[in-house]
Amino acid sequence: MTQSSSTAPAGQAERRVTFDDLRIDAGSEIERIGFFIKNALVTDLKKRGAVIALSGGIDSSVTAALCVAAAGNDRVAGLLMPERHSSEDTSRLGRLAAETLGIRYFEHDITDILQAAGCYSSQDEAIRSVVPDYTPGCPFKITLPHISGAGSYRLFSLTVQMPDGTVRKERMSHEAYLQLVAATNYKQRVRKIIEYYYADRFNYAVAGSPNRLEYDQGFFVKSGDGAADFKPIAHLYKTQVYAIAEKLNIPEEIRKRPPTTDTYPMEQSQEEFYFSLPYHKMDLCLYALNKGLGPESVCDTADLTPEQASYVFNDILTKRKTTKYQHLKPLLVEDIPGAG
Repeated sequence: MTQSSSTAPAGQAERRVTFDDLRIDAGSEIERIGFFIKNALVTDLKKRGAVIALSGGIDSSVTAALCVAAAGNDRVAGLLMPERHSSEDTSRLGRLAAETLGIRYFEHDITDILQAAGCYSSQDEAIRSVVPDYTPGCPFKITLPHISGAGSYRLFSLTVQMPDGTVRKERMSHEAYLQLVAATNYKQRVRKIIEYYYADRFNYAVAGSPNRLEYDQGFFVKSGDGAADFKPIAHLYKTQVYAIAEKLNIPEEIRKRPPTTDTYPMEQSQEEFYFSLPYHKMDLCLYALNKGLGPESVCDTADLTPEQASYVFNDILTKRKTTKYQHLKPLLVEDIPGAG
């Protein structure tokens, strides 16, 4: 594994990164984003308002609140789109966000669509290839090992709670992993179809809600939750999104909800599935890397050994490389004059 190198001059101690480096003036930032949203809707997109999928999480709630601040609550619509594997908190907290902001919202359970498309049967097939005695309906998730015991590579494992309550954890084959993820991606893509239905119906634009960490690291599904007409918080570290949430009076229950994928029927944190560390430590590492600082700069604040910090820095760079295609427009043989 290649070690990330420090950029500090020889003989000079590297600056230590702390959470103070991520502090922002939330009020000024809300005004700046509001100006961006107004200009995007009126000038660039020429739309009457915005539609936003509400997951009950901090990012979608803040995005909705910023749209309300910029366009008014009568020009923002929320969407709740649970399915068979969704947590009950997803819809409950999504409603709480919509009702707090005073926006209209629509609920669509997408279970039947996913069933008809083969999402669940394809998931079951992939799981059985790893755990042959798996019974459909058993809770499951896929996870990565913690960086403390990951070695050079972090390989996915499948965790299944069997009917008798025992929990099985098995290493996944590459084929099983790809099939399970491909089937699961139906969920984000079906939701996006519904978002654009309402966008077309009301002549609204679709607001995306990735924060900087998710956007930078490709933590989204192409043509799924990665599709949007504008993304007003993609420049904000997740730590900064929480600061904006407090300023906008997002309900405390939403602000205290742990970040989760809410994708599989077993509870799953984002670092179990994708990131190396909890978001606040990932923010520090991403910030330091963006500022040209080395792994040693985050060790004290993030409570990491130099080896762990180096691993995280390299993981960030690897994810940037492997998910680059998700940010690309469709490739053309040549530019088309007058188009785009």
